[in-house]
Amino acid sequence: MNTTDLFSLQGKVAIVTGGTGVLGGAIARGLAGAGAQVAILGRRAEQAEAVAQEIVDAGGKAMATPADVLARESLETVRQQVLSNWGRIDILVNAAGGNMPGATIVGERTFFNMDISALDSVMGLNFTGSVLPSQVFGAAMVEAGSGSIINISSMAAAKVLTRVMGYSAAKAAIDNFTRWLATELALKYQAPLRVNAIAPGFFIGEQNRDLLLQPDGSLTARGQQIVNHTPMGRFGEPDELVGTAVWLAGDASRFVTGIVVPVDGGFSAFSGV
Repeated sequence: MNTTDLFSLQGKVAIVTGGTGVLGGAIARGLAGAGAQVAILGRRAEQAEAVAQEIVDAGGKAMATPADVLARESLETVRQQVLSNWGRIDILVNAAGGNMPGATIVGERTFFNMDISALDSVMGLNFTGSVLPSQVFGAAMVEAGSGSIINISSMAAAKVLTRVMGYSAAKAAIDNFTRWLATELALKYQAPLRVNAIAPGFFIGEQNRDLLLQPDGSLTARGQQIVNHTPMGRFGEPDELVGTAVWLAGDASRFVTGIVVPVDGGFSAFSGV
């Protein structure tokens, strides 16, 4: 097999949860660019349709599959829709997730007065919101005898970051789940069923824009602190996740499972000294 074929996703079918977000959308477009047919899964139908149409307009194949990652029935509906239209599911990217203010320790909110329901919510969105799609769409991969699941972790899972207590715990759970499921599928099914994760460094999205950037685009104090601890000296660009996602999705990584790949400009490698 030549190198071009190793990184081609031609004929493969991908589902990207959180495909309407900044990072999920970039990954969805990247998978489509590598040849995959991509289902855009997000809670808002109009946004999912917009991303799918953008891919189609660029010459790719995509469809909107609006659903809630915390609702099994809606996920099962998407599974049937994808199988009916495209006949298979080869790739799942669990990009749905995010932080919630109530689980962030800042200002007058301390660890001791944090509302535990906020912690439950952020754990649900990030952790359960990856487990449920893995169950529903992973079952189709088991039936087919092959597939690649890609979870989205975070620097907050491996490095202690102030403030983001709930988000950090949820993403740490993602790292453990990634390794556990990779082992479970490989041992139990003896088939090329792989599970890996990408751990983005710091990228600008709608949730963290005001935290990291001033209205004029200059860095906030926290944004400057992050850039100072990133050896490459900048935030990431969403399309810089695409190469890693395409690699993990296809045959180029067919003997790779159970790993978490940092895409972070060196943040996780740097001690700050």
